[in-house]
Amino acid sequence: MQRPVHIAGFAQLVAATTDTGRDETEMVREATAAALLDAGLGRADVGFVCSGSNDYVMGRPFSFVMAVDAIGAWPPIRESHVEMDAAWALYEAYIRLQHGDVDVAMVYGFGKSSLGCVDTVRTLELDPYTLAPLGIDPHSLAALQARVLLDSGRATERDFAAIAARSMASAADNPFVPNASRADIDELLRRPYVRNPLRAHDCAVQTDGAAAIILTVGGGGPRIAGIEHRIDSHQPGSRDLGRSRSTWLAGEAAGVEDIDVAELHAPWTPQEHILVDALGLAGAAINPSGGALAAETPMVTGLTRIGEAARAVTAGARRALGHATSGPCLQHNLVCVLEAE
Repeated sequence: MQRPVHIAGFAQLVAATTDTGRDETEMVREATAAALLDAGLGRADVGFVCSGSNDYVMGRPFSFVMAVDAIGAWPPIRESHVEMDAAWALYEAYIRLQHGDVDVAMVYGFGKSSLGCVDTVRTLELDPYTLAPLGIDPHSLAALQARVLLDSGRATERDFAAIAARSMASAADNPFVPNASRADIDELLRRPYVRNPLRAHDCAVQTDGAAAIILTVGGGGPRIAGIEHRIDSHQPGSRDLGRSRSTWLAGEAAGVEDIDVAELHAPWTPQEHILVDALGLAGAAINPSGGALAAETPMVTGLTRIGEAARAVTAGARRALGHATSGPCLQHNLVCVLEAE
């Protein structure tokens, strides 16, 4: 029997498109304190802590150790870390709560795009023998994925622009996304390409920020009805980029059905189209928060999608889905299904 795990609290910082001058410790302190307040708990109630970040993005070794100062390492705590999006830290925390000896876990993630070129870091994460030496950046890989989707006849550039226009409109109503503005589809299609067939609106806005989630066994808040992750080949040329089998497998394992709201981690508009198809989300409200297009914070955006899905359930949705991705062209995907009690 699985122990019932609920999202009791969620908090995120307002996404910043420029460096605010706050380091990781300051961001984590603010996000975790707000999440605990949202859950009505104190730090002494937390039995396990797990974080997600990337030292290469932060530009310093063991940046996650410095962030622990924000939560306090004395008295000794049970703490772990994943070197990727904090959505996978939430997965680890969920598994940890199944052990039965702790009932409250805190998960957080932080990242700063403003410290350097995130695209360069992403390039270095590719296969060191066949891909990284080419210097191919994430935007170019996403453009290849978009071209595959267009050539298959399953989407058009107007479809991409419609996704962008809807996300921009939703983000304009989200207080955690600054400087978001609405745009007309035809206006978007008149803009120049940055990587053919992608235009600027097809690519996520890079931001700084942090987010935190409090998990409890039992209690109130949206319940995690299913959570799973799957991975595809790291070689983009060895899989159909127009589809995401790993997302479909993760969704099947997590029990995706009858979803009212879906928060999808899609940093490029074609990826949202692929994810909706893989998860069978026709009829669901997609990214009512604005999604990753409006604010893409490295190592944070996936966790934020789960938090926004929890907010949707709290606001009245019966079942919501949070999704996170990692790696080139939707290589690694995590799906979390939440439902109201």
